Amino acid sequence: MTSEPAAASTVVPDDGRVYRFVVDPHHCFVCGELNRRGLRLPIYASAGRAWADLTLGRDFVGWTDIAHGGILAALLDEVMGWALFEHDCWGVTAEMTVRYVRPVDPGRPIHVEGEVLEVSRRLFRTAGRITDAQGTLLTSAEARYVAAPEARRAELKAQYRFRLEPVDGAAPA
Repeated sequence: MTSEPAAASTVVPDDGRVYRFVVDPHHCFVCGELNRRGLRLPIYASAGRAWADLTLGRDFVGWTDIAHGGILAALLDEVMGWALFEHDCWGVTAEMTVRYVRPVDPGRPIHVEGEVLEVSRRLFRTAGRITDAQGTLLTSAEARYVAAPEARRAELKAQYRFRLEPVDGAAPA
């Protein structure tokens, strides 16, 4: 018997509310609060999707005044991966295709969103997009994820203690 609280379910309720994913401190480049060089990005969810809003700084450019494509791909991978929690999936990216539609300028607010398109046993197909404040599509992606075996999922849940926290007064973006 342990004194540690059990990990709460991470399946996002379909109740019209916005939730924030909360995870014990970790080093993920995109969402981990312990990664000094990372983005430390809060991820939000409502039924069927996950998203984040941010403004990239000049530390994340490739060419002068254009956000690095690898950073944009990492953001899309992150929100598509978090969208899998709607299905209580703990998995890894098997493949991802990114389409860079328009340049993303540093200092420009962006919205990054992911959703699950198809579920087939342990395989999941997702889509993601990055838009600007006006809703203009800047980058899109599709990916396939493979769910971890049950024993590995249990290990991850115990290690990270993922949970959902309602965001008061927030409506889905």
